[in-house]
Amino acid sequence: MNERIAELNQTFQVEGRSEFLCECAQEECREPVSISLEEYEEVRRSPIRFFLLPGHEDKSVERVVSRTDRYVIVEKVGEAADEADDLDPRS
Repeated sequence: MNERIAELNQTFQVEGRSEFLCECAQEECREPVSISLEEYEEVRRSPIRFFLLPGHEDKSVERVVSRTDRYVIVEKVGEAADEADDLDPRS
């Protein structure tokens, strides 16, 4: 879903922040995260990095790379990293 949001932001040259969906491991989570397209692209340059709301981290499959006041950037580890890399729509 977030790849489509990013694509639409590029197409319509949206400036500033947009509402993306939290990329946490909780399947039922659909909470919005306000980030800019530039922030999104920086995080998603790596197929194993994701942004999520603070408190949505799962230490069993990811490690925190950095934090902002609006979101946390995590990197998948182990089998979760392999799966994320395999499923990356940009690859």
